[in-house]
Amino acid sequence: MAPPTNNPDPGFRLRDVTRAAGIDFVHNSGAFGKKYLPETMGPGCAFLDYDNDGWQDILLVNSMDWPGHKRRRSTLKLYRNNRNGTFTDVTRAAGLDVELYGLGVAVGDFNNDGFADLYITCVGQSRLFQNTGRGSFVDVTARSGLGGHDGFSTSAMWFDYDRDGHLDLFVTNYVRWSESSDVFCSFDGKQKSYCTPEAYRGATCWLFRNRGDGTFEDVTAKAGLLDTSSKSLGVAALSYDNDGWPDLFVANDTQPNKLYRNQRNGTFSEVGVKAGLAFSEDGRARAGMGVDVAYLEDSGLASIVVTNFDNEMLGLYRATKSGAFVDQAPKTNMGLATRRSLGFGCFFFDANLDGQLDLLVVNGHIDETISRARHDVTYAQSPHLFLNEGNGSFRDVASLIGPEFSIPKVARGAAFGDIHNDGAQDVLITTNNGPAYLYRNEQSTGNRWVRIKLTGTKSNRDAIGALVKFEAGDLRGSRTVKSGSSYLSQSEMVLTLGLGRREKVDRLQVLWPNGLTEEYHALTAGRRYLITEAKGISQQ
Repeated sequence: MAPPTNNPDPGFRLRDVTRAAGIDFVHNSGAFGKKYLPETMGPGCAFLDYDNDGWQDILLVNSMDWPGHKRRRSTLKLYRNNRNGTFTDVTRAAGLDVELYGLGVAVGDFNNDGFADLYITCVGQSRLFQNTGRGSFVDVTARSGLGGHDGFSTSAMWFDYDRDGHLDLFVTNYVRWSESSDVFCSFDGKQKSYCTPEAYRGATCWLFRNRGDGTFEDVTAKAGLLDTSSKSLGVAALSYDNDGWPDLFVANDTQPNKLYRNQRNGTFSEVGVKAGLAFSEDGRARAGMGVDVAYLEDSGLASIVVTNFDNEMLGLYRATKSGAFVDQAPKTNMGLATRRSLGFGCFFFDANLDGQLDLLVVNGHIDETISRARHDVTYAQSPHLFLNEGNGSFRDVASLIGPEFSIPKVARGAAFGDIHNDGAQDVLITTNNGPAYLYRNEQSTGNRWVRIKLTGTKSNRDAIGALVKFEAGDLRGSRTVKSGSSYLSQSEMVLTLGLGRREKVDRLQVLWPNGLTEEYHALTAGRRYLITEAKGISQQ
């Protein structure tokens, strides 16, 4: 772990390249004055390499007008990376020019054919789009067995909970809402405002087991995950007990967060209270939105970040050797910085390539009239970017990395991906009923990096759940391949190992999802490597 630094220069900038890159997207919440609850939620976004050319493409989720109030057509948007800093809208050619009330996205190769498939969460029936491998997708929701599950679905995640080599699907659901059951809520007792989730009953999340033949089985009840009290918005996988089997952390809104421990026999047990993750430090259930998991120290112990409502601050839970988590945010400047903001998307990434994981949090309120009721809170809010300075110390540098980035937004989804293959992780942010923003990460320190793409053979092809440990001189770190996390969004699965000024990775260990461990040495900085399970390493 590097010592803290007082260097005011973050070592990078985030420059708005949205228009120059050809990203022309505006989210449509469908709002027409009735203030339906789903209008406050979306949208999500993802980085993915849908055409397997080695360059990160972009998917943006959209919603649509409500029945009987049709004004315009709005669809998903898929942008292909042109490898020169620009993108081309290929939505129609890719077969994704469809209308749905979409909220989130999870990317994963569910049939292990080498091409990224898409699961889009929706109000109503969520959709599974299978990648044909020829530049297009087909809707296989019905034939996959995922049809007939209408809900208010939010974040989703691919993971292999039974370690059979096939990606299973976990879907979070929010509340039981419909147009006919919409509740009248108001700040002043006269004018309708958006309700908080207390106005509605919760809804259970879903677990779908991949049978390995292109179909899925709903095993929610069988796995012990049936819970109608939760109001879930975010999900992440981790092996919190370090047994190599994926556990589930679910962020809930106004209900206790849940930690589901994998029993290794197809079932889970809920241990959130025991683990110290269910409530805030003062014993309250907060309004959990987004979530991410990372190893911030060379201790083998995970940290979990959860974004919450304004006046609640985010939670930064760090594991202890006893297996319990302790919220560090109230004791750090993170707590103070996030108390007045309402957080949604969040993720850990190495923004300045120094080998330490930093944290980005995007913010925005629910109702545009909030400032009338509360003069200390605004609808559009600035993001936070907490730079990891070592020894548990973080500094918010959002105002120092470019004026375009720190502009207040009604932000929701957030993801990172290296769109230029230059080692720097770029940032994608969506806003509710507004545009998406793409920021190029421009490095100024000369810090080095290594990029790692893992391909499973016995494990799932995406190697989701793999843990990579690396050593570079005095630097030690761990990174995981994951789906889900953030809020409604997904970041790239290629791993970036920031090295600071170090010239190579001396030692790299891969702990594959099926339990195999492999080791490699002397990986040169500035290069991209492909590691295939049980077959070795090559440069890309």
